[in-house]
Amino acid sequence: LHSFPVEPTADTLSFYIIYMCQHIQPRSVECYLSGIVSQLEPYFPSVRSIRQSQLVKRSLQGSARRFSRPSNRKRPLLREDLVRVVRLLLRPRSFDDHLWIAQLLSGFFGLMRLGELVWPDVHELQDYAKLSLRHSVLVDENHFSFLLPRDKADIHFEGNQVLIQRSAGEDDPLAPFVSYLGMRDIKFPLQPFLWLRANGAPPTRGWFMRRLRAFFPSSIAGHSLRAGGATSLAAASVPPASIQ
Repeated sequence: LHSFPVEPTADTLSFYIIYMCQHIQPRSVECYLSGIVSQLEPYFPSVRSIRQSQLVKRSLQGSARRFSRPSNRKRPLLREDLVRVVRLLLRPRSFDDHLWIAQLLSGFFGLMRLGELVWPDVHELQDYAKLSLRHSVLVDENHFSFLLPRDKADIHFEGNQVLIQRSAGEDDPLAPFVSYLGMRDIKFPLQPFLWLRANGAPPTRGWFMRRLRAFFPSSIAGHSLRAGGATSLAAASVPPASIQ
């Protein structure tokens, strides 16, 4: 179409970078470029050295300066936010209210990703093997724990144990979890999954976020649980290695 040579050159890679950066983020273009180089290398062995040329590097650097947009980071939850939710949540609480507040506090104090607590909204992405099971739960007077069957940081596919301690204050995660667990065991004694809504289905991301939106603006999102928990631990002088 543009009479470019079939064999890649520094000019063609530079043109590609400039064109694509006008439509998507430069950091994504750099990732795409790495994939393109890997695909072309068996046919054009010199493409990797071309990728390292000064023209291509400077094209990426210049595009990053000109076209990059600042990251839209969500605000971490604070413990004061959790206390406000606990106070505002209507009483008597429904089964789903108990489930949601237990998940909210567990996600915050367990440094969990929202995807580890709920199912995706897209049916094709829902996987029963990723749901935490009721029989993995252990509870005592000072903490509770359960197993995440699969986690992207679990390189041995053994699952990860989530351990959450009792907290002094109105945002204590243990009492809401025990309250939810008791209701869940009465309502669904034969269901194997830990987190269940009143209709017997696992909670979805959309369901969780709709309830979150009732208390917080769009600056608070699913990642705010994990970020807020980590920030809270850092403020309490917990060593960074322990937080990680």
